[in-house]
Amino acid sequence: MSNLTLKNLKKSYGAVEVIKGVDLAITPGEFVVFVGPSGCGKSTLLRMIAGLEVVTSGTIEIADRDVTQLEPYDRGIAMVFQSYALYPHMTVAENMGFALRLAGHAKPERRKAVEEAARILQIGHLLDRKPAQLSGGQRQRVAIGRSIVRQPDVFLFDEPLSNLDAELRVQTRIEIARLHQTLDTTMIYVTHDQTEAMTLADRIVVLRGGIIEQVGAPTDLYDDPDNAFVAGFIGSPAMNFLPCVAASANEVTVAGLTIALPQLQTQLRQGESMKMGIRPEHLNGTNGPSVAMKIDVVEQLGATAFVHGMLGGDLPLLVEARAMRPKAGDMINVPFDPQHVFLFDANGDRIR
Repeated sequence: MSNLTLKNLKKSYGAVEVIKGVDLAITPGEFVVFVGPSGCGKSTLLRMIAGLEVVTSGTIEIADRDVTQLEPYDRGIAMVFQSYALYPHMTVAENMGFALRLAGHAKPERRKAVEEAARILQIGHLLDRKPAQLSGGQRQRVAIGRSIVRQPDVFLFDEPLSNLDAELRVQTRIEIARLHQTLDTTMIYVTHDQTEAMTLADRIVVLRGGIIEQVGAPTDLYDDPDNAFVAGFIGSPAMNFLPCVAASANEVTVAGLTIALPQLQTQLRQGESMKMGIRPEHLNGTNGPSVAMKIDVVEQLGATAFVHGMLGGDLPLLVEARAMRPKAGDMINVPFDPQHVFLFDANGDRIR
């Protein structure tokens, strides 16, 4: 296991700065996920760690060794790409052992390493097949196995599940989580899918516009976001955001409903405009003042339903319903539990 440290890391393409001074410390054996919208810099940051992008300024340390200027093969990393990049004329075993062959390892040593990786990934029965004879999920496991045989200090995953269908994504995600538990190796994983981030990560790094918005355990980011961007990005379905106005030092009014927020440490200024956030799953309890909402659309998912409606005629609201079978056109009472209300200022920063 190895630690990884990024110090004031920057990357520019001409006058365009895409990574704007990233500082991050990853502990040995940690599974860290970079997440954010397209264009936020997460893949660029991963490629800088891998040595596939030249660093404009700052340093990268792996196992307390400065690797900023080293070639990829000297960094002690192994990378799994979105595309499988398997050699079609080679068998699974030959694909997995190719890096060791290039490094001059003897055939018995290569075979032993390949068989051990295949055992971990449960693909031992596929070693004599060619990539064309494999499913998408099997090809991705071969690509991961190719990295395992190298015994790297750090594994890097660049959206490895993007080419898989929904069922295979879930299955392979579970396999990657088990792999981390088995190998206990430092892993960095890039995805735009916050569900993957929430289910895999020890810590999530939320990126936007080349900077880190927040770093923390999945539940910490979900329960205690620093700003509206993180609050809206983490959680599925996304958080509801509603304009509101301060009615007093610890009360806000939204859609004609006044909600007391005794947990606030900040004294609000009466008449101040801000934004309220509340998650769909927190609108189906019994605590707090309620407001009537007419249902426009219902998405039935079996155990739950996503109920869409409007407050005050022009404020869209999404409610996750679990104990009822609502229908379009019904009227329901929506309670706003003060314990689950978030407030954000005009800049999107959290008001605590």
